[in-house]
This record gives sequence, structure tokens and C-alpha cells, in this order.
Amino acid sequence: MNRKRVARLMGEDNLLCLRRRRFAVTTDSGHDLAVWLNLAARLQLTGIDQLWVADITYVRLAEQFLYLAVVLDAYSRKVVGWALDERLDTGLAIAALRQAIDTRQPAPGLVHHSDRGVQ
Repeated sequence: MNRKRVARLMGEDNLLCLRRRRFAVTTDSGHDLAVWLNLAARLQLTGIDQLWVADITYVRLAEQFLYLAVVLDAYSRKVVGWALDERLDTGLAIAALRQAIDTRQPAPGLVHHSDRGVQ
């Protein structure tokens, strides 16, 4: 039996009350912008700064959400850049990427991979 079934059975007996949390949308894939070929799937990584992967998530606070953009080095799995903001816009993703570039100063040939969101 998994935790969801236990929670459902307990809820039916009024033993547990779970509140639904508001879902924060962080990706808008329904855009008309160009979709690029996924180069990350073809790479065989042998060292750092060959492939950076990026994503945006949210941090739930008591009164609001903050959005966190992170750029990771896929080989070392180290965070190479990040940015935090109250707004989910293009500037957030660019700030994280700029921090990564300023910190690591990668050589030409680096592949930057992210999801298909507008940012």
C-alpha cells in the first residue's frame, strides 16, 4: 500500500485533512517560437563545460512564490549559475545564464540545453 492510498483511506474516516496547494505554472510550451534540435541527447560527456542544462522552478513562501532559475553543468552536476526573482520572465533565465558564463567562462562549443518554455 502506498502513501496516497493510506491518505485516501484515512481521509474517508476523517482522520486526516489534506489541503490542496495552488499549482504554479513555470513553463509555457504553447508558443510560436522556434524549437531547436536537442543536441544534449547526442553528446557523450567527457569533462566539464561541454553541456549545461537549465530549468526554472518555484520556491513557495508563506505569502508568495519566488522563481528560481538554475544552470547546471551536466558532467559534474554542479550549479554554475542561478537567479531568484518574484517574476517569471526572460530576464530571470538570462540572469542565471550570465552568472554561469561570467563564473566559468566556457570555451566555444558549449551546448546550453533547457526545456521548451518561453523564457
